[in-house]
Amino acid sequence: MRDTETTPLPCPPPELAVVVPTYREADNVDELVRRVGRTLAGIDWELIFVDDDSPDGTADRVRAIARKDRRVRVLQRVGRRGLSSACIEGMLATSAPFLAVMDGDLQHDETLLPNMLETAKAENLDIVVGSRYVTGGELGDWSARRQGMSRLATRLGRLLIHADLKDPMSGFFLVRSEVIQENVRRLTGVGFKILLDIFSAAQRPLRFRELPFSFRQRQAGTSKLDHAVVWEYLLMLIQKLLGPLIPVRFIAFSLIGGLGVFVHLAVLWPVLRIAGDQAFLAGQSAAALVAMTSNFLLNNLITYRDMRLRGRQLLWGWISFVAACSVGALANVGIADYLFRGGHSGWLLSALAGILVGAVWNYAVTAVYTWRRPTAA
Repeated sequence: MRDTETTPLPCPPPELAVVVPTYREADNVDELVRRVGRTLAGIDWELIFVDDDSPDGTADRVRAIARKDRRVRVLQRVGRRGLSSACIEGMLATSAPFLAVMDGDLQHDETLLPNMLETAKAENLDIVVGSRYVTGGELGDWSARRQGMSRLATRLGRLLIHADLKDPMSGFFLVRSEVIQENVRRLTGVGFKILLDIFSAAQRPLRFRELPFSFRQRQAGTSKLDHAVVWEYLLMLIQKLLGPLIPVRFIAFSLIGGLGVFVHLAVLWPVLRIAGDQAFLAGQSAAALVAMTSNFLLNNLITYRDMRLRGRQLLWGWISFVAACSVGALANVGIADYLFRGGHSGWLLSALAGILVGAVWNYAVTAVYTWRRPTAA
């Protein structure tokens, strides 16, 4: 048997992998593939779509193209969502030495990719960023409100990184694969700003340069920027400040729990004003139920948005949440009372200890029984 029949022929990886996280972008896929292919002519490339199980058939559309062009691939994620985590999975799914990240809505200027690659190689850079905030860059046809939100988020993001990066919120950049390999276990994967995550996780100063580009208008589909996305960005900032030991879901769960205190008081106060002190027990019970219900709905909407309960599952989830939090309330009171009456600590520390025990209990139990991931049959 000849050597060529037993030894596989060498097949070097592509020089550049372009990672595109998608959700409901079926109408943009064909045009994006066409533009990237035209722009990267003469460069060995691959295009990796990471789709969060879009209901519009985005993944199927990519597969149809991939059957005709082996440079196009799709990773379809089922049961989880998030732009940053999608980018991480896509970047880890290739052996290309250079990785580019861009949106699937055609708002990023793909013609900048060859310049990004050449700049990274010529100047031995770790990252080349497509920037809207350097000379020549533009935000495009954004409303004044969205521009203001972007600039505020940019200022907050720059507080976390030790680099003079003008546009840490950019979702359009090129990075060497070894930078991701070095830092992947320190990335939070939370929210939608993976570039900020990379810079804040890096253990060494990253060599970078920003190239200007103008943000284009969306061609099809709808924007994914909503209040939940803004919330996730704030959670990522908090996670970076507190460190990786505290799960980001627990941070969100606790913040919503704090909001529940105000909901509780907002229900109890008018009851007491109208019915008097004799209605305290009934008012307290009603306020606790309303607060737990609001906490459940907010956690279902935001904290567990990738595992959101619907239909009959929503009712079962509410029942299990209320049951778990009722036990958590008993644990809260019991621990606080034990520490205070036993003289182990003052009232403030006793109360805080009870709150912490109750919060941890509520989070742990509801994570298992309320928002449990479906198991394979």
